[in-house]
Amino acid sequence: MTESAKKVAQQTENRLDQVAENVRQRFERILNARFTDEIKNGRFADQVDHGIDQGRDEVRRRAQGGSER
Repeated sequence: MTESAKKVAQQTENRLDQVAENVRQRFERILNARFTDEIKNGRFADQVDHGIDQGRDEVRRRAQGGSER
C-alpha cells in the first residue's frame, strides 16, 4: 500500500474505534439508568419480600400441623 492509503486506513480504523467506544458508553448509561429506575420503583424489593412472606407462611403451617404445599 502506498503511504497515503495507509494513512487513510489508520484514520478510518481510529474513527471506527471511537464510534464503537461511544456506542459502548451509551449502552452502559442506558442499561444502568433502566436498572436504577427498576430498583427505585421497588421491582426487586417485592420479589424478596414475597419470598420471605412465603417462607414465614410455610413455617406457620408446619407449626400448626398443616400441609406443606
